[in-house]
Amino acid sequence: MTEDARFEDGREAPLNLGALDAEDLQVVSSLVQDAVFPITEMQWYREHQQFGILLNRIRWEDTARDRHGVERVQSVFAVGNVLSVASQGIDMSEKEMILSILAVSFEPGEEPGGHLILTLAGDGAIRVAVEALEVQLRDTTRPYAAPSGKIPNHDI
Repeated sequence: MTEDARFEDGREAPLNLGALDAEDLQVVSSLVQDAVFPITEMQWYREHQQFGILLNRIRWEDTARDRHGVERVQSVFAVGNVLSVASQGIDMSEKEMILSILAVSFEPGEEPGGHLILTLAGDGAIRVAVEALEVQLRDTTRPYAAPSGKIPNHDI
């Protein structure tokens, strides 16, 4: 006997993913591509060895985009085991600046550590030195219609 589908079976659950190696990080990177965030929503908690960003990411995993349009969701991008954080091409005094993530990658160093690199649009970058790779991406709000209503275009 077959069972009818239930509404709950089709619900779109918020993401809560972790990355502990470079392969896992590729998945997270694909999900935060084109995420935007105000520079003020980036914080390094030195005493807790954590770095975090409250960002607005496109729901790349959304397969119903043709029905309801492009959606974004607010998410926390958190990094553990942080030793230091540095940036390039970002003026930290510009509190109104909006940053956009193009990719996240890992450059291995002395095992199990290395550098997490967040490549930003406009030639900026954030480098996070870690003792060991530990990244979490967790959605914190319901999806909302993307203000532009469009998927970003990277054609050159």
